[in-house]
Amino acid sequence: MSEKTEPKLRMRSWLFAPGDSNKKMAKAAEGEADIVIFDLEDAVVESGKADARAAIAEFLGSKSEQERARLWVRVNPLDGEWTADDLAAIMPARPGGIMLPKSRGRHDVEELDRQITALEAEHGIEPGSTPVIALVTETAAAMFTTGDYGGAPRLAAMTWGAEDLADSLGAQSNRDFDGDFAFTYKLARSLCLLGAVAADVMPIETIDTNFRDLEGLRKRAIEVRRQGYRGMLAIHPAQVPVINEAFSPSEEEIAEAREIIALFEAKPDAGTIGWKGGMLDRPHLSRARQLLAQVET
Repeated sequence: MSEKTEPKLRMRSWLFAPGDSNKKMAKAAEGEADIVIFDLEDAVVESGKADARAAIAEFLGSKSEQERARLWVRVNPLDGEWTADDLAAIMPARPGGIMLPKSRGRHDVEELDRQITALEAEHGIEPGSTPVIALVTETAAAMFTTGDYGGAPRLAAMTWGAEDLADSLGAQSNRDFDGDFAFTYKLARSLCLLGAVAADVMPIETIDTNFRDLEGLRKRAIEVRRQGYRGMLAIHPAQVPVINEAFSPSEEEIAEAREIIALFEAKPDAGTIGWKGGMLDRPHLSRARQLLAQVET
């Protein structure tokens, strides 16, 4: 990502909770997740969507503005029949943000913006105050539009999906024989990362379905953070502390970043600076500033 101010709302962990379970929504909201996503899509069967909308709206309505900022809602995809009903039911309760699944490209975010804008005006909500995270690789066609999201209205983050992509492809599995993501899904991860950085929004890693393997989750979270991801989706509360820790810079990293910045500030005209037996150049300075931006907002 470019050198810019990180969002004030932390976005390390994004925990899903089914919108048809008040108990699970309450447990998620009371937990440590930076953002909680009440789900109206995959977690709710068609016959239960109306009741889930009402339950989410009631839950959001019981919270303060500060509490709602981290309570987002995943609506149904725009190519289906339920998105407008989802938004009509939940927007009066002022969710913190909206997750758009199965986004086919920037045009879907623009359409979602048009619908949200009308509802913000109708219900006295500050225009443009409802951010969006887009799920950008859940279909084969969507893989080819991941680089088109620059300037998309409301877009705060992009994430990707391996399960629905496998379904779209008719694949038997999204894993190789070693248990790692197969090439196509690693490509989806890379395209999401590149697309998010190009759009200047937060790249967020997809879920780990094995919520019992917390050590495996830790290793994966650290790996994708090293690649440039800034947070990760979660499907179980037990995953949240692991994700939060993995995506939080350590005291050692923070101290090192401050040292690098201080070295360049002491020599503002230097292109490279010797440090610990090696050389630092301007990209090292940029990365140091980005790391501190994650903890100093």
